[in-house]
Amino acid sequence: MKIGFIGLGGMGQPMAEHLLAAGHELHVWSRRPAGADFLLGKGARWAESPTELARQCEIVCTNVTGGADVAGLAAQLLEGLAPDGIHVDFSTIAPAAARGIAERYLERGIHFVDAPVSGGTAGAQAGTLAIMWGGKSALAERLDPLFRCLGKTIVRVGEVGAGQVAKACNQLVMVAAIEASAEAARLAGAAGVDFARVRAAMLGGSAGSRVLDFFGGKMAVRDFTPGVEARLHHKDFVMIMDEATRRGIPLPVAGTVMQQLDALMAAGWGTQDTAHLFSVLEKSGA
Repeated sequence: MKIGFIGLGGMGQPMAEHLLAAGHELHVWSRRPAGADFLLGKGARWAESPTELARQCEIVCTNVTGGADVAGLAAQLLEGLAPDGIHVDFSTIAPAAARGIAERYLERGIHFVDAPVSGGTAGAQAGTLAIMWGGKSALAERLDPLFRCLGKTIVRVGEVGAGQVAKACNQLVMVAAIEASAEAARLAGAAGVDFARVRAAMLGGSAGSRVLDFFGGKMAVRDFTPGVEARLHHKDFVMIMDEATRRGIPLPVAGTVMQQLDALMAAGWGTQDTAHLFSVLEKSGA
Protein backbone atom coordinates (compact mmCIF):
# COMPACT_ATOMS: atom_id res chain seq x y z
CA MET A 1 0.00 0.00 0.00
CA LYS A 2 0.93 3.64 -0.28
CA ILE A 3 1.16 4.76 3.35
CA GLY A 4 2.03 8.14 4.84
CA PHE A 5 3.54 8.60 8.30
CA ILE A 6 3.80 11.77 10.38
CA GLY A 7 5.32 11.77 13.87
CA LEU A 8 8.77 10.22 13.67
CA GLY A 9 9.78 10.24 17.32
CA GLY A 10 10.77 7.40 19.60
CA MET A 11 7.57 5.49 18.80
CA GLY A 12 6.87 6.65 15.27
CA GLN A 13 10.25 6.01 13.68
CA PRO A 14 10.42 2.26 14.44
CA MET A 15 6.75 1.88 13.49
CA ALA A 16 7.39 3.53 10.14
CA GLU A 17 10.49 1.39 9.67
CA HIS A 18 8.39 -1.78 10.11
CA LEU A 19 6.03 -0.60 7.38
CA LEU A 20 8.97 -0.03 5.03
CA ALA A 21 10.42 -3.45 5.85
CA ALA A 22 7.06 -5.05 5.01
CA GLY A 23 7.28 -3.63 1.49
CA HIS A 24 4.83 -0.75 1.70
CA GLU A 25 5.56 2.46 -0.21
CA LEU A 26 6.18 4.90 2.64
CA HIS A 27 5.82 8.69 2.39
CA VAL A 28 6.92 10.85 5.34
CA TRP A 29 6.74 14.43 6.53
CA SER A 30 8.24 15.98 9.65
CA ARG A 31 8.25 19.48 11.15
CA ARG A 32 12.00 18.93 11.48
CA PRO A 33 13.11 17.54 8.11
CA ALA A 34 16.25 16.05 9.69
CA GLY A 35 13.99 13.79 11.73
CA ALA A 36 13.11 11.91 8.54
CA ASP A 37 16.70 11.36 7.34
CA PHE A 38 16.99 7.85 8.78
CA LEU A 39 13.85 6.65 6.97
CA LEU A 40 14.72 8.46 3.75
CA GLY A 41 17.99 6.57 3.81
CA LYS A 42 16.01 3.33 3.90
CA GLY A 43 13.83 4.21 0.94
CA ALA A 44 11.01 6.38 2.29
CA ARG A 45 9.82 9.29 0.14
CA TRP A 46 9.70 12.87 1.40
CA ALA A 47 6.55 15.00 1.11
CA GLU A 48 6.73 18.79 1.23
CA SER A 49 3.63 19.13 3.40
CA PRO A 50 0.98 17.01 5.16
CA THR A 51 -1.47 17.86 2.37
CA GLU A 52 0.99 16.75 -0.32
CA LEU A 53 1.68 13.55 1.62
CA ALA A 54 -2.05 12.82 1.82
CA ARG A 55 -2.46 13.30 -1.95
CA GLN A 56 0.05 10.49 -2.53
CA CYS A 57 -1.34 7.96 -0.03
CA GLU A 58 -4.38 5.80 0.57
CA ILE A 59 -3.70 5.62 4.32
CA VAL A 60 -1.99 8.27 6.45
CA CYS A 61 -0.73 7.45 9.95
CA THR A 62 -0.02 10.03 12.64
CA ASN A 63 1.65 9.59 16.02
CA VAL A 64 2.02 12.95 17.75
CA THR A 65 1.69 14.36 21.25
CA GLY A 66 -1.79 15.77 21.82
CA GLY A 67 -5.24 16.45 20.48
CA ALA A 68 -4.38 19.92 19.18
CA ASP A 69 -1.49 18.43 17.17
CA VAL A 70 -3.77 15.80 15.63
CA ALA A 71 -6.48 18.34 14.83
CA GLY A 72 -3.95 20.66 13.17
CA LEU A 73 -2.66 17.86 10.97
CA ALA A 74 -6.18 16.64 10.22
CA ALA A 75 -7.11 20.05 8.81
CA GLN A 76 -4.26 19.69 6.30
CA LEU A 77 -4.77 15.99 5.56
CA LEU A 78 -8.43 16.68 4.86
CA GLU A 79 -7.38 18.71 1.82
CA GLY A 80 -5.28 15.90 0.38
CA LEU A 81 -6.93 12.55 1.15
CA ALA A 82 -9.18 11.16 -1.57
CA PRO A 83 -12.69 9.88 -0.75
CA ASP A 84 -12.46 6.50 1.03
CA GLY A 85 -8.95 7.39 2.24
CA ILE A 86 -8.08 6.59 5.85
CA HIS A 87 -6.36 8.62 8.56
CA VAL A 88 -5.11 6.29 11.30
CA ASP A 89 -4.08 8.15 14.43
CA PHE A 90 -1.84 6.28 16.88
CA SER A 91 -1.67 9.22 19.30
CA THR A 92 -3.31 9.31 22.73
CA ILE A 93 -5.99 12.01 22.67
CA ALA A 94 -9.41 12.61 24.20
CA PRO A 95 -12.25 10.41 22.85
CA ALA A 96 -14.30 13.54 22.10
CA ALA A 97 -11.43 14.97 20.04
CA ALA A 98 -11.27 11.77 17.96
CA ARG A 99 -15.03 11.87 17.35
CA GLY A 100 -14.86 15.53 16.33
CA ILE A 101 -12.19 14.84 13.70
CA ALA A 102 -14.18 11.85 12.39
CA GLU A 103 -17.27 14.03 11.93
CA ARG A 104 -15.33 16.58 9.84
CA TYR A 105 -13.86 13.82 7.67
CA LEU A 106 -17.25 12.18 7.15
CA GLU A 107 -18.43 15.18 5.13
CA ARG A 108 -15.70 14.39 2.55
CA GLY A 109 -16.19 10.62 2.59
CA ILE A 110 -12.87 10.08 4.44
CA HIS A 111 -12.42 7.66 7.34
CA PHE A 112 -10.83 8.44 10.68
CA VAL A 113 -9.55 5.65 12.93
CA ASP A 114 -8.28 6.21 16.46
CA ALA A 115 -5.73 3.50 17.19
CA PRO A 116 -3.71 4.34 20.31
CA VAL A 117 -0.99 1.87 21.21
CA SER A 118 0.55 0.41 24.35
CA GLY A 119 3.96 -1.17 24.75
CA GLY A 120 6.33 1.79 24.75
CA THR A 121 9.39 2.24 22.59
CA ALA A 122 10.47 -1.35 23.20
CA GLY A 123 7.17 -2.61 21.79
CA ALA A 124 7.42 -0.24 18.84
CA GLN A 125 10.93 -1.46 18.04
CA ALA A 126 9.96 -5.13 18.38
CA GLY A 127 6.68 -4.77 16.48
CA THR A 128 4.76 -6.16 19.46
CA LEU A 129 2.52 -3.21 20.35
CA ALA A 130 -1.02 -3.62 21.63
CA ILE A 131 -3.26 -1.69 19.23
CA MET A 132 -6.75 -0.75 20.41
CA TRP A 133 -8.72 0.84 17.62
CA GLY A 134 -12.04 2.53 17.05
CA GLY A 135 -13.67 2.91 13.65
CA LYS A 136 -15.95 1.23 11.14
CA SER A 137 -15.72 -2.56 11.26
CA ALA A 138 -15.72 -2.59 7.44
CA LEU A 139 -12.23 -1.04 7.53
CA ALA A 140 -10.69 -4.04 9.31
CA GLU A 141 -9.71 -5.83 6.11
CA ARG A 142 -7.78 -2.79 4.83
CA LEU A 143 -6.19 -2.03 8.20
CA ASP A 144 -5.17 -5.52 9.24
CA PRO A 145 -2.04 -5.75 7.00
CA LEU A 146 -0.85 -2.42 8.43
CA PHE A 147 -1.57 -3.29 12.05
CA ARG A 148 0.07 -6.72 11.75
CA CYS A 149 3.34 -4.99 10.84
CA LEU A 150 3.26 -3.05 14.10
CA GLY A 151 1.56 -5.05 16.80
CA LYS A 152 0.96 -8.40 18.41
CA THR A 153 -2.44 -7.71 19.96
CA ILE A 154 -4.94 -5.92 17.72
CA VAL A 155 -8.46 -5.32 19.01
CA ARG A 156 -11.26 -3.32 17.44
CA VAL A 157 -12.95 -1.89 20.53
CA GLY A 158 -15.87 -0.17 18.80
CA GLU A 159 -16.71 2.94 16.82
CA VAL A 160 -14.49 6.03 16.59
CA GLY A 161 -13.43 7.17 20.07
CA ALA A 162 -13.62 3.69 21.56
CA GLY A 163 -9.92 3.16 21.00
CA GLN A 164 -9.15 6.24 23.09
CA VAL A 165 -11.48 5.04 25.86
CA ALA A 166 -9.58 1.74 25.90
CA LYS A 167 -6.24 3.58 26.06
CA ALA A 168 -7.52 5.71 28.96
CA CYS A 169 -8.44 2.53 30.83
CA ASN A 170 -5.02 1.06 30.04
CA GLN A 171 -3.23 4.15 31.34
CA LEU A 172 -5.38 4.30 34.47
CA VAL A 173 -4.48 0.74 35.47
CA MET A 174 -0.82 1.00 34.45
CA VAL A 175 0.05 4.28 36.17
CA ALA A 176 -1.93 3.31 39.27
CA ALA A 177 0.27 0.20 39.36
CA ILE A 178 3.39 2.39 39.06
CA GLU A 179 2.18 4.40 42.07
CA ALA A 180 1.46 1.18 43.99
CA SER A 181 4.97 -0.06 43.19
CA ALA A 182 6.40 3.24 44.43
CA GLU A 183 4.46 2.95 47.68
CA ALA A 184 5.67 -0.63 48.15
CA ALA A 185 9.26 0.53 47.59
CA ARG A 186 8.78 3.34 50.12
CA LEU A 187 7.23 1.00 52.70
CA ALA A 188 10.03 -1.55 52.30
CA GLY A 189 12.70 1.13 52.66
CA ALA A 190 11.05 2.65 55.72
CA ALA A 191 11.02 -0.79 57.33
CA GLY A 192 14.72 -1.26 56.60
CA VAL A 193 14.17 -4.00 54.03
CA ASP A 194 15.85 -4.13 50.61
CA PHE A 195 13.14 -3.39 48.03
CA ALA A 196 15.09 -5.23 45.33
CA ARG A 197 14.58 -8.44 47.29
CA VAL A 198 10.99 -7.58 48.10
CA ARG A 199 10.33 -7.02 44.42
CA ALA A 200 11.99 -10.33 43.49
CA ALA A 201 9.69 -12.12 45.91
CA MET A 202 6.61 -10.25 44.68
CA LEU A 203 7.32 -11.04 41.04
CA GLY A 204 6.80 -14.72 41.82
CA GLY A 205 3.50 -14.10 43.56
CA SER A 206 0.06 -12.73 42.80
CA ALA A 207 1.36 -9.11 42.76
CA GLY A 208 3.75 -9.89 39.91
CA SER A 209 3.23 -7.70 36.84
CA ARG A 210 5.06 -6.09 33.95
CA VAL A 211 4.77 -2.76 35.76
CA LEU A 212 6.39 -4.10 38.93
CA ASP A 213 9.07 -5.77 36.82
CA PHE A 214 9.97 -2.74 34.71
CA PHE A 215 9.14 0.32 36.82
CA GLY A 216 9.78 -1.42 40.13
CA GLY A 217 13.15 -2.46 38.76
CA LYS A 218 13.99 1.15 37.95
CA MET A 219 12.97 2.22 41.46
CA ALA A 220 15.13 -0.50 43.04
CA VAL A 221 18.27 0.94 41.41
CA ARG A 222 17.08 4.57 41.30
CA ASP A 223 17.24 4.71 37.52
CA PHE A 224 14.92 7.52 36.42
CA THR A 225 16.08 7.88 32.82
CA PRO A 226 12.92 7.99 30.74
CA GLY A 227 11.37 5.06 28.97
CA VAL A 228 8.26 7.17 28.53
CA GLU A 229 8.53 10.68 29.94
CA ALA A 230 6.33 11.25 32.99
CA ARG A 231 4.80 14.37 31.43
CA LEU A 232 3.03 12.14 28.92
CA HIS A 233 1.44 10.04 31.66
CA HIS A 234 0.43 13.29 33.36
CA LYS A 235 -1.19 14.44 30.09
CA ASP A 236 -3.05 11.14 29.87
CA PHE A 237 -4.37 11.46 33.41
CA VAL A 238 -5.60 14.98 32.78
CA MET A 239 -7.70 13.52 29.96
CA ILE A 240 -8.85 10.60 32.12
CA MET A 241 -10.06 12.90 34.88
CA ASP A 242 -11.71 15.22 32.35
CA GLU A 243 -13.58 12.28 30.81
CA ALA A 244 -14.65 11.08 34.26
CA THR A 245 -15.94 14.56 35.09
CA ARG A 246 -17.86 14.74 31.82
CA ARG A 247 -19.43 11.36 32.55
CA GLY A 248 -20.12 12.18 36.19
CA ILE A 249 -18.34 9.10 37.54
CA PRO A 250 -16.01 8.89 40.56
CA LEU A 251 -12.49 7.51 40.04
CA PRO A 252 -11.01 7.68 43.57
CA VAL A 253 -7.77 5.79 42.82
CA ALA A 254 -7.18 7.78 39.63
CA GLY A 255 -7.79 10.99 41.56
CA THR A 256 -5.06 10.13 44.06
CA VAL A 257 -2.63 9.16 41.27
CA MET A 258 -3.42 12.47 39.55
CA GLN A 259 -2.34 14.34 42.68
CA GLN A 260 0.94 12.40 42.79
CA LEU A 261 1.59 13.12 39.11
CA ASP A 262 0.89 16.81 39.76
CA ALA A 263 3.51 16.72 42.53
CA LEU A 264 5.98 14.98 40.19
CA MET A 265 5.51 17.71 37.58
CA ALA A 266 5.83 20.45 40.20
CA ALA A 267 9.16 18.93 41.28
CA GLY A 268 10.48 19.37 37.73
CA TRP A 269 10.67 15.67 36.86
CA GLY A 270 8.31 15.72 33.87
CA THR A 271 11.02 14.74 31.39
CA GLN A 272 12.19 11.87 33.61
CA ASP A 273 10.63 8.43 34.00
CA THR A 274 7.32 7.96 35.81
CA ALA A 275 9.25 5.77 38.26
CA HIS A 276 10.01 9.15 39.88
CA LEU A 277 6.68 8.71 41.69
CA PHE A 278 8.91 6.96 44.22
CA SER A 279 10.87 10.19 44.68
CA VAL A 280 7.62 12.11 45.17
CA LEU A 281 6.87 9.91 48.19
CA GLU A 282 10.39 10.44 49.55
CA LYS A 283 10.14 14.18 49.04
CA SER A 284 6.81 14.42 50.82
CA GLY A 285 8.11 12.45 53.78
CA ALA A 286 5.33 9.92 53.35
